[in-house]
Amino acid sequence: MSPEVESAIVEARRMRPLRFLARLGFAVNGLLHAVIGFLAISVAANGGGQADQSGALAQIAAGPGGGVILWTVSIGLAALGLWLIIGAFLAPSADRSKWVTHLLVEVGKGLAYLFLAGTAFTFARGGSTNSEGDARSISSTLLAAPGGVFVLVLIAVAVAAIGVYFVVKGVRKRFTRDIAVPAGANGRVVVILGVFGYVAKGVALLIVGVLLAAAALTVDPSMASGLDGALKSLVALPFGQLILTLIGVGFIAYGAYSLVRARIARL
Repeated sequence: MSPEVESAIVEARRMRPLRFLARLGFAVNGLLHAVIGFLAISVAANGGGQADQSGALAQIAAGPGGGVILWTVSIGLAALGLWLIIGAFLAPSADRSKWVTHLLVEVGKGLAYLFLAGTAFTFARGGSTNSEGDARSISSTLLAAPGGVFVLVLIAVAVAAIGVYFVVKGVRKRFTRDIAVPAGANGRVVVILGVFGYVAKGVALLIVGVLLAAAALTVDPSMASGLDGALKSLVALPFGQLILTLIGVGFIAYGAYSLVRARIARL
């Protein structure tokens, strides 16, 4: 990348409106995770609710001022996705060998936020989506296509790898590189929220990856599942309700961490 292009990207990222909207994106992402956490606890308690992004957006839509909040969510997430994609083209360090990995990871995260922004936009306009149905539909389509089993296995491995990434990032507290950790007790609380939140989200993604792999290896799309199905599958396990409750609390912790990150993120 030429110095001129890199300088232009840096300047674009420094634009105050985009930085403000990126922080808004962290905040609304925290709201979504907190709602998913409460829905997961509800599932553990009585089996009700849809504990995923679609369920969280539907819950927000049904609440007071839901339409306004959903428009805010879609704008914030879209801005955050754009901010991450722009930053993806910046080398993370003088070691250029890491540039490709940095590019792929940041673009992937940015596209994920843009996709979620699109889902929020659908709800804001009065529509709806079903993540579980979409997961099974995509899996069914892939399994019916030549080489589809291989593609679905790759997707499962990628999702599981992201789960491992979240767990490792939480356990090793690598997320502290993304924020200006406050001093004293406030800083310790932020770190605890981050550790618990990252690990809980990572475990949930690992389960999604395992279920996708099972669907591919058994050629049974009904086994494929999104986040909601993955969390609900825990209920049948020994101490499953307790495990799901802890994961729900972890999602709430991740949501709280994201809300704080909106304020103290290194942008």
